[in-house]
Amino acid sequence: MLTVHHLATSQSDRIVWLCEELGIPYELKRYARDPVTRLAPAEYCALHPAGTAPVISDGDVQLGESAAIIEYIINRYGQGRLAVAPSDPAYADYLFWFHYANGSFMPAAMMGLVSRMVPAEGADALKSLTRRLDRAWDLVEARLGQSEYLAGDSFTAADIMILFPLTTMRLFAPRELAGYPNVAAYLQRIGARPAFKAAMEKADPGFVVPLT
Repeated sequence: MLTVHHLATSQSDRIVWLCEELGIPYELKRYARDPVTRLAPAEYCALHPAGTAPVISDGDVQLGESAAIIEYIINRYGQGRLAVAPSDPAYADYLFWFHYANGSFMPAAMMGLVSRMVPAEGADALKSLTRRLDRAWDLVEARLGQSEYLAGDSFTAADIMILFPLTTMRLFAPRELAGYPNVAAYLQRIGARPAFKAAMEKADPGFVVPLT
């Protein structure tokens, strides 16, 4: 049985959501954050050498990293659903956005978070890095002005990957959506998906994902 080890309010939301979208059986094991430090408990960190969320177990397999886990589940249990085939004209867009989420957007978002913690006299050193976050948001906004979803007209795993930096990361590094109407409309479409609602109810009951 596939087991999703879910750390509350983390990128492992993606994996629960993926399983719900695919309609595959899985066991959900939830882990609470330390109430003081807000970090993962030692039990979770011990699941994988990387010590980060998400993590899945599947027999003898213990796998970390969002993109790796999503590809594993899609190929092993999803018959390729929610991915885009190499023969599809949208394949390059799918690959780019699927990897952009954690390859560029999340690092930029983390720099945005760090910049808020740096004393004013040291902030100038981070400006060139934090501008990457503005470019990331602008890039997503422009793309969603061209198509309903990131890889085109169809919802794919690239959309599952991109949602975390557009939503939960804004709790740590706030950003208003007033200047991003395409992103705002996109988040409303995502929030209306039954699988997304089911995943959030199971993974983080009581947590309100910032979709506005």
